[in-house]
Amino acid sequence: MGEHSPEHIAWCGQIRSIPLKKAVKTVIPYLDKPEMDALLDAPDRQTVQGQRDHAWLLFLYDSGARAEESAQVLISELDVAGGSVKIRGKERYCPLWPSTVGELTPLIVGRSPTAHVFLNRCGHPITRFGIHTPERHVRKAQGQMPSLAKKRVSPHTIRHTTATHWLRAGVDINTIRGWLGHVSLDTTNIYAEIDLEMKAKALAKCEVTDTNQTKRHWRDDPALIAFLRAL
Repeated sequence: MGEHSPEHIAWCGQIRSIPLKKAVKTVIPYLDKPEMDALLDAPDRQTVQGQRDHAWLLFLYDSGARAEESAQVLISELDVAGGSVKIRGKERYCPLWPSTVGELTPLIVGRSPTAHVFLNRCGHPITRFGIHTPERHVRKAQGQMPSLAKKRVSPHTIRHTTATHWLRAGVDINTIRGWLGHVSLDTTNIYAEIDLEMKAKALAKCEVTDTNQTKRHWRDDPALIAFLRAL
């Protein structure tokens, strides 16, 4: 503004001083471990497409990659021997489970190192706009895990799931930031606020127990659940 229209600097300052509208924060969706396991089991691995879908879902859950980042992964960026992958975008290297490497290996055998790992039905690289894999398999997984019917599952939901599960496993928040490719730690701190299970465990450590009362599980107390959600 100072370079192109200096006469409007004071006016611009007045506009910028207007406070942002306060709004209710949207709860970040994620899947519990049994729900994620049910989703991973949903693809029919007897088919080529089912094998690819399972490998892709497992890759998302393992790496915490964004949908677009997973679509861009090249075969040359997979280190099968070392069990890691180079993620572009917010560039970083992520280790992979042996099971993930085992599912990805059949997809890349005999192909050019410059080719994309994940292809669509026509043999072309998938795009972030063409990825609907979770939605299709969520409907199938609902038979085993009815709670999935209440959740909207997208590739980004799986990314949130990965971060939440790492946090529950005791992984340092700064390590999660680097793994997910967050520029600011403030973004990663969101996951520390959303996990009801971890809030309950923290509260239980400070609980004053009464030996004359029967101990109740926190999930059986609606008032406590409402309190934890408000934290």
